Amino acid sequence: MSTYKESYRLQYHLSPPTGQMSDPNGMVFYKDEYHQFYQYTGKWGHAVSRDLLHWEHLPIALAPDELGDIWSGCAVVDWKDTSGLFGGEAGLVAIFTHFKEGLQSQSIAYSKDSGREWEKYAGNPVIPNPGLKDFRDPKVIWHEETGKWVLVVSADKRVHFYSSLDLIQWKFESEFGEGQGSHAAVWECPDLFPLPVDGNTEKLKWVLHVSIGDNEETDGSTAQYFVGEFDGRTFVNDWPGEQVRWTDYGQDFYAAVSYSDILQEDGRRIWLGWMSNWKYPFDAPTESWKGAMSIPRSLALHKEEGEVRLAQLPIKELELLREAPFKLNAVNITDETLALDFEGEHYEFEAIITWQCVQEFGFRLRTYGSEATLAGFSPAENLLFLDRTKSGFADIYDRSGNPARFNKRFEASRFRSSKQLKIRGYVDASSVELFVDDGLQVFTSLIYPSPGSLGVEIYAAGGTAVFERVEIYPLKSIW
Repeated sequence: MSTYKESYRLQYHLSPPTGQMSDPNGMVFYKDEYHQFYQYTGKWGHAVSRDLLHWEHLPIALAPDELGDIWSGCAVVDWKDTSGLFGGEAGLVAIFTHFKEGLQSQSIAYSKDSGREWEKYAGNPVIPNPGLKDFRDPKVIWHEETGKWVLVVSADKRVHFYSSLDLIQWKFESEFGEGQGSHAAVWECPDLFPLPVDGNTEKLKWVLHVSIGDNEETDGSTAQYFVGEFDGRTFVNDWPGEQVRWTDYGQDFYAAVSYSDILQEDGRRIWLGWMSNWKYPFDAPTESWKGAMSIPRSLALHKEEGEVRLAQLPIKELELLREAPFKLNAVNITDETLALDFEGEHYEFEAIITWQCVQEFGFRLRTYGSEATLAGFSPAENLLFLDRTKSGFADIYDRSGNPARFNKRFEASRFRSSKQLKIRGYVDASSVELFVDDGLQVFTSLIYPSPGSLGVEIYAAGGTAVFERVEIYPLKSIW
């Protein structure tokens, strides 16, 4: 059987056996299982895992009905049976968008057997469309302080907040978005959650995250986040409205939402995103399957340069996939490229790099001949970059049939007064994910290198960079 061994098939990312995977949906932890639902051409695909690494694919969870296709949404554990659907026991409730003939409304379904069988609520939709073209992607949380369920939903280039006592009857509370952040395109797939600042549980801030649809301003789809206060009814942004904080500086991290109901003793807020872009959603050169999820990431808030920022780090479970590492002790690289004694298609790498005077330095990944994906930093310009202009296959087209400008260089400003940079990266058969300075800046990018592009190189130009430590771990396949 050739499944999961195809060209470009990711070896430690969740992808569908066949068909088209897009937005992550219904992410919830219940009875020792992580449930990962996902958009699957108007249905909810379904996979479960006990470690967020190894996945079992289950049958379609939610299929279209007389109210329309099943679009994005979430799932929660109704621990106290506030809905009255579970006879006093706990159960799973999915909240999702119904779409039919241009009309979007919010509905629910419920499961009494740990997510294996689902029944749609007879009174759907529970939130009819209020007269909006774009009204979709509900995310529900339990707000302890008010003792209510809170729902945040996309409403064109803003979000609406609702509250409920029972997940069935919903009351509109407020709106957020006018004059806030980027309005380059419709806001989609919102998420809302609290996080401690620098680990201080006495100082909580709320994060509101939204993805932004395909647009010319950012040359594709992207995502942004806000940090502020939320009282169960209204979100107040801590930042000036015109300030924009991007979630990811690559082009292939979209619709990220976090898992609900992770155990309190675990304490993490974990999310993942769809690893693609609405500029070229299903035009990848892959056979029988399209789309995949990013690696799961643990979220935190850290104060840097006087501002609270979102940090993303790969979950610790990924270390279970590590095999014997390649290690390189401190080495000075001066105006040269050094090929490392390592070859691989799917691996993790870490490095600490220091410098005094250098124009540019970094890694050349998945190299062979003229092919390479560059990941590095230019101190002279205070610019991080991920460059896939020579990463391999780039003949990808957008939904209008025009070239999608796939072979691009992505950049992000990063001021470093300490003259030290930490880079951690995950390379798979057709992806690169970079986490810089403990995840304060992240790049996620698809790449399609030739099968022989397996090399890794380090380089410096215009001076000397000291690669204080380099470690590369081959990663076992999850399949």
